[in-house]
Amino acid sequence: MLSNLFPNVKAEDMIEATYETLYMTLLSLVGVVIFGILLGLLLYLTNKNGIWENRYIYHSTSAVVNFFRAVPFIILILLLFPFTDFLIGTVRGPNAAIPALIIGSAPFYARLVEIALVEVDKGVVEAAKSMGAKTKTIIFKVLLPESMPALISGITVTSIALIGYTAMAGLIGAGGLGNRAHYYGFMRRDFDVVLACTIIIVIIVFIFQFIGDMISKRIDKR
Repeated sequence: MLSNLFPNVKAEDMIEATYETLYMTLLSLVGVVIFGILLGLLLYLTNKNGIWENRYIYHSTSAVVNFFRAVPFIILILLLFPFTDFLIGTVRGPNAAIPALIIGSAPFYARLVEIALVEVDKGVVEAAKSMGAKTKTIIFKVLLPESMPALISGITVTSIALIGYTAMAGLIGAGGLGNRAHYYGFMRRDFDVVLACTIIIVIIVFIFQFIGDMISKRIDKR
């Protein structure tokens, strides 16, 4: 289809670039969800009136989260070059982009997790406490199940942000559709490639949004 619309665009190149974008997005999303939930839980539990109320831990964690949220992603990638090179052995390619994608997006999702947990009915949490439920039980039987629709919505929003981050990562050789659009489209003045990459990215975003909304509606019992 794209070949018919854009004769200068090679289908096999677009397929490879799309695969790299999905690979970076999905693999980093797993890490983002894990670290984001852990950070979000820590923020919720150590906040005022939380089960582990501790203002020092809360403010320290909050400061770290705010710092990484504040740094523009393209700058964060550059700052993480030494760490990426140590961890992956290279600063180029899809695998090299994953640490920066996780570190750049996990704090964002952590805030969404914290907001979702705060919205859980405090009466349900207090009832669990009064029955002698341990913290582990409250987390896995009350907090996470009750906030699941909001957590899924947060994952959807974060995954779409990750798709945009992969495009930025492509500017420094991470591969994917961003790399294809920049080096093979913009740099060579072949705007058919730029437009084709843009269309594919928009389609991917619509697919992620549709799947996220569908899952969120199905698990929302309200």
